Amino acid sequence: MSIPRTRAFKRLSAVAAATGATVLLVAAPAFAHVTVSPTTAPKGSYSTVAFKVPNEEDNADTTKLQVFFPADEPLASVEVQPVPGWTATVTKTKLAKPITTDDGQVTEAVSSITWSGGAIKPGEFQQFPVALGPLPTNTGKLTFKALQTYGTDQVVRWIDIPQAGQAEPAHPAPTLTLTAAGSDAAATAPAAQTTAAKQGSGSGGSDDTARTLAVVGIVLGAAGVGYGVFAGRRRGGAGPDSGAGTTA
Repeated sequence: MSIPRTRAFKRLSAVAAATGATVLLVAAPAFAHVTVSPTTAPKGSYSTVAFKVPNEEDNADTTKLQVFFPADEPLASVEVQPVPGWTATVTKTKLAKPITTDDGQVTEAVSSITWSGGAIKPGEFQQFPVALGPLPTNTGKLTFKALQTYGTDQVVRWIDIPQAGQAEPAHPAPTLTLTAAGSDAAATAPAAQTTAAKQGSGSGGSDDTARTLAVVGIVLGAAGVGYGVFAGRRRGGAGPDSGAGTTA
Protein backbone atom coordinates (compact mmCIF):
# COMPACT_ATOMS: atom_id res chain seq x y z
CA MET A 1 0.00 0.00 0.00
CA SER A 2 2.90 2.38 0.67
CA ILE A 3 4.29 2.22 -2.88
CA PRO A 4 1.10 3.38 -4.70
CA ARG A 5 0.64 6.20 -2.19
CA THR A 6 4.27 7.27 -2.62
CA ARG A 7 3.83 7.32 -6.37
CA ALA A 8 0.66 9.37 -6.01
CA PHE A 9 2.50 11.91 -3.87
CA LYS A 10 5.29 12.13 -6.44
CA ARG A 11 2.81 12.63 -9.26
CA LEU A 12 1.02 15.35 -7.28
CA SER A 13 4.30 17.07 -6.48
CA ALA A 14 5.37 17.05 -10.14
CA VAL A 15 2.00 18.35 -11.35
CA ALA A 16 1.91 21.09 -8.69
CA ALA A 17 5.46 22.21 -9.43
CA ALA A 18 4.82 22.25 -13.18
CA THR A 19 1.57 24.16 -12.69
CA GLY A 20 3.30 26.74 -10.51
CA ALA A 21 6.09 27.22 -13.03
CA THR A 22 3.62 27.58 -15.91
CA VAL A 23 1.54 30.14 -14.05
CA LEU A 24 4.63 32.17 -13.22
CA LEU A 25 5.80 32.12 -16.83
CA VAL A 26 2.40 33.32 -18.00
CA ALA A 27 2.04 35.97 -15.30
CA ALA A 28 5.57 37.37 -15.17
CA PRO A 29 5.57 39.42 -18.43
CA ALA A 30 2.56 41.47 -17.27
CA PHE A 31 4.63 42.98 -14.45
CA ALA A 32 7.12 44.60 -16.83
CA HIS A 33 4.94 46.04 -19.57
CA VAL A 34 3.88 49.65 -19.94
CA THR A 35 0.09 49.32 -19.82
CA VAL A 36 -3.09 51.36 -19.71
CA SER A 37 -5.49 50.96 -16.77
CA PRO A 38 -8.34 50.17 -16.78
CA THR A 39 -7.94 48.07 -19.91
CA THR A 40 -11.50 48.70 -21.17
CA ALA A 41 -13.83 51.66 -21.60
CA PRO A 42 -17.24 52.14 -23.28
CA LYS A 43 -17.40 53.48 -26.81
CA GLY A 44 -18.48 57.11 -27.02
CA SER A 45 -17.71 57.74 -23.34
CA TYR A 46 -15.45 60.18 -21.53
CA SER A 47 -13.08 58.07 -19.44
CA THR A 48 -10.08 58.44 -17.18
CA VAL A 49 -7.21 56.04 -17.75
CA ALA A 50 -3.67 55.83 -16.41
CA PHE A 51 -0.50 54.79 -18.19
CA LYS A 52 1.32 52.51 -15.78
CA VAL A 53 5.12 52.48 -16.13
CA PRO A 54 7.30 49.98 -14.22
CA ASN A 55 11.07 50.27 -14.01
CA GLU A 56 12.70 47.13 -15.44
CA GLU A 57 16.31 48.13 -14.83
CA ASP A 58 18.35 47.35 -11.71
CA ASN A 59 20.71 50.34 -11.87
CA ALA A 60 18.90 53.14 -13.71
CA ASP A 61 15.85 55.36 -13.14
CA THR A 62 13.11 55.89 -15.70
CA THR A 63 13.27 59.63 -16.44
CA LYS A 64 10.81 60.16 -19.28
CA LEU A 65 7.65 58.70 -20.81
CA GLN A 66 6.29 59.72 -24.20
CA VAL A 67 2.86 58.46 -25.25
CA PHE A 68 1.58 58.85 -28.81
CA PHE A 69 -2.15 59.10 -29.47
CA PRO A 70 -3.66 57.31 -32.50
CA ALA A 71 -3.71 59.70 -35.47
CA ASP A 72 -6.53 57.82 -37.21
CA GLU A 73 -8.84 58.21 -34.19
CA PRO A 74 -8.24 61.75 -32.86
CA LEU A 75 -9.79 62.60 -29.50
CA ALA A 76 -11.57 65.92 -29.08
CA SER A 77 -10.75 66.24 -25.37
CA VAL A 78 -7.59 65.18 -23.53
CA GLU A 79 -6.75 66.45 -20.04
CA VAL A 80 -3.68 65.59 -17.98
CA GLN A 81 -3.78 65.09 -14.23
CA PRO A 82 -0.70 66.58 -12.52
CA VAL A 83 1.77 64.01 -11.20
CA PRO A 84 4.02 65.30 -8.38
CA GLY A 85 7.59 65.70 -9.55
CA TRP A 86 6.74 65.34 -13.24
CA THR A 87 6.10 67.90 -15.98
CA ALA A 88 3.62 67.01 -18.73
CA THR A 89 4.17 68.49 -22.18
CA VAL A 90 1.17 68.17 -24.49
CA THR A 91 1.69 68.30 -28.26
CA LYS A 92 -1.25 68.98 -30.57
CA THR A 93 -1.69 68.52 -34.31
CA LYS A 94 -4.03 70.37 -36.65
CA LEU A 95 -6.75 68.07 -37.98
CA ALA A 96 -7.37 67.63 -41.70
CA LYS A 97 -11.04 67.12 -40.83
CA PRO A 98 -12.42 68.98 -37.77
CA ILE A 99 -14.28 67.04 -35.09
CA THR A 100 -17.82 68.21 -34.37
CA THR A 101 -18.78 68.19 -30.69
CA ASP A 102 -21.59 69.63 -28.56
CA ASP A 103 -19.35 72.63 -27.92
CA GLY A 104 -18.60 73.23 -31.58
CA GLN A 105 -15.84 72.14 -33.91
CA VAL A 106 -12.42 70.99 -32.74
CA THR A 107 -9.68 71.77 -35.27
CA GLU A 108 -6.71 70.24 -33.46
CA ALA A 109 -6.14 67.19 -31.27
CA VAL A 110 -3.47 65.86 -28.94
CA SER A 111 -0.88 63.81 -30.82
CA SER A 112 1.44 63.04 -27.89
CA ILE A 113 2.12 63.68 -24.21
CA THR A 114 5.61 63.65 -22.69
CA TRP A 115 6.20 63.33 -18.95
CA SER A 116 9.68 64.31 -17.76
CA GLY A 117 11.57 65.73 -14.78
CA GLY A 118 10.76 62.92 -12.37
CA ALA A 119 12.28 59.53 -11.65
CA ILE A 120 10.92 56.00 -11.34
CA LYS A 121 13.48 54.08 -9.33
CA PRO A 122 14.33 50.39 -9.78
CA GLY A 123 11.64 48.17 -8.33
CA GLU A 124 9.02 50.96 -8.50
CA PHE A 125 6.31 52.08 -10.92
CA GLN A 126 4.41 55.27 -11.64
CA GLN A 127 0.96 55.98 -13.07
CA PHE A 128 0.18 58.91 -15.35
CA PRO A 129 -3.59 59.63 -15.44
CA VAL A 130 -5.33 61.18 -18.43
CA ALA A 131 -9.01 62.05 -18.98
CA LEU A 132 -10.06 61.63 -22.60
CA GLY A 133 -13.05 61.42 -24.88
CA PRO A 134 -15.38 61.02 -26.45
CA LEU A 135 -13.98 57.61 -27.31
CA PRO A 136 -14.62 56.47 -30.89
CA THR A 137 -17.59 54.26 -31.71
CA ASN A 138 -16.31 52.79 -34.96
CA THR A 139 -13.41 50.72 -33.63
CA GLY A 140 -12.82 48.09 -30.98
CA LYS A 141 -9.55 49.40 -29.54
CA LEU A 142 -7.18 52.33 -29.23
CA THR A 143 -3.44 51.73 -29.30
CA PHE A 144 -1.07 54.18 -27.63
CA LYS A 145 2.55 53.67 -28.65
CA ALA A 146 4.97 54.65 -25.89
CA LEU A 147 8.68 55.37 -25.44
CA GLN A 148 10.24 54.79 -22.01
CA THR A 149 13.58 56.53 -21.43
CA TYR A 150 16.08 55.67 -18.70
CA GLY A 151 18.74 57.86 -17.10
CA THR A 152 21.34 55.97 -19.15
CA ASP A 153 19.64 57.27 -22.34
CA GLN A 154 18.36 53.77 -23.09
CA VAL A 155 14.96 53.96 -24.81
CA VAL A 156 12.49 51.06 -24.65
CA ARG A 157 9.97 51.29 -27.50
CA TRP A 158 6.56 49.94 -26.48
CA ILE A 159 5.20 50.09 -30.03
CA ASP A 160 4.50 46.51 -31.15
CA ILE A 161 0.88 45.81 -32.09
CA PRO A 162 -0.45 42.46 -30.78
CA GLN A 163 -1.97 40.33 -33.52
CA ALA A 164 -4.87 37.93 -33.02
CA GLY A 165 -3.76 34.32 -32.96
CA GLN A 166 -0.09 35.19 -32.48
CA ALA A 167 2.15 35.25 -29.44
CA GLU A 168 2.37 38.53 -27.58
CA PRO A 169 5.24 40.66 -28.90
CA ALA A 170 8.22 41.52 -26.73
CA HIS A 171 7.25 45.19 -26.38
CA PRO A 172 3.48 45.49 -26.84
CA ALA A 173 1.95 48.96 -27.11
CA PRO A 174 -0.56 49.91 -24.38
CA THR A 175 -4.02 49.08 -25.73
CA LEU A 176 -7.45 50.25 -24.55
CA THR A 177 -10.26 47.89 -25.54
CA LEU A 178 -13.53 49.66 -26.38
CA THR A 179 -16.72 47.93 -25.31
CA ALA A 180 -20.34 48.43 -26.38
CA ALA A 181 -21.68 51.83 -25.34
CA GLY A 182 -23.11 51.71 -21.82
CA SER A 183 -22.07 48.08 -21.25
CA ASP A 184 -19.63 48.80 -18.43
CA ALA A 185 -19.85 52.56 -17.95
CA ALA A 186 -20.90 52.19 -14.31
CA ALA A 187 -17.95 49.95 -13.54
CA THR A 188 -15.37 51.87 -15.54
CA ALA A 189 -15.88 55.31 -13.99
CA PRO A 190 -15.22 54.36 -10.34
CA ALA A 191 -12.25 52.21 -11.33
CA ALA A 192 -10.72 55.04 -13.33
CA GLN A 193 -11.28 57.56 -10.55
CA THR A 194 -9.60 55.24 -8.06
CA THR A 195 -6.63 54.79 -10.39
CA ALA A 196 -6.22 58.52 -10.84
CA ALA A 197 -6.59 59.30 -7.15
CA LYS A 198 -4.23 56.68 -5.74
CA GLN A 199 -0.86 57.34 -7.33
CA GLY A 200 1.57 54.51 -6.78
CA SER A 201 -0.90 52.33 -4.88
CA GLY A 202 -3.24 51.11 -7.60
CA SER A 203 -2.62 48.72 -10.45
CA GLY A 204 -4.29 47.61 -13.62
CA GLY A 205 -6.80 44.76 -13.62
CA SER A 206 -4.50 42.61 -15.77
CA ASP A 207 -1.58 43.11 -13.36
CA ASP A 208 -3.76 42.24 -10.36
CA THR A 209 -4.82 39.03 -12.11
CA ALA A 210 -1.22 38.24 -12.97
CA ARG A 211 -0.11 38.73 -9.36
CA THR A 212 -2.93 36.51 -8.13
CA LEU A 213 -1.99 33.78 -10.59
CA ALA A 214 1.65 34.09 -9.59
CA VAL A 215 0.81 33.66 -5.90
CA VAL A 216 -1.35 30.62 -6.70
CA GLY A 217 1.50 29.17 -8.73
CA ILE A 218 3.97 29.67 -5.90
CA VAL A 219 1.61 28.04 -3.39
CA LEU A 220 0.99 25.08 -5.70
CA GLY A 221 4.71 24.71 -6.35
CA ALA A 222 5.50 24.79 -2.63
CA ALA A 223 2.78 22.24 -1.95
CA GLY A 224 4.21 19.98 -4.63
CA VAL A 225 7.70 20.17 -3.14
CA GLY A 226 6.29 19.45 0.30
CA TYR A 227 4.44 16.39 -0.94
CA GLY A 228 7.58 15.22 -2.74
CA VAL A 229 9.71 15.51 0.42
CA PHE A 230 7.05 13.76 2.47
CA ALA A 231 6.80 10.95 -0.06
CA GLY A 232 10.59 10.55 -0.11
CA ARG A 233 10.74 10.27 3.65
CA ARG A 234 7.92 7.74 3.69
CA ARG A 235 9.68 5.59 1.16
CA GLY A 236 13.13 5.94 2.68
CA GLY A 237 11.83 5.22 6.18
CA ALA A 238 10.01 1.92 5.33
CA GLY A 239 10.12 -0.27 8.49
CA PRO A 240 7.95 -1.31 11.44
CA ASP A 241 6.00 1.96 11.36
CA SER A 242 5.44 2.01 7.59
CA GLY A 243 3.17 -0.99 7.57
CA ALA A 244 1.06 0.36 10.38
CA GLY A 245 0.81 3.76 8.76
CA THR A 246 -0.55 2.45 5.45
CA THR A 247 -3.17 0.01 6.66
CA ALA A 248 -5.67 2.70 7.55
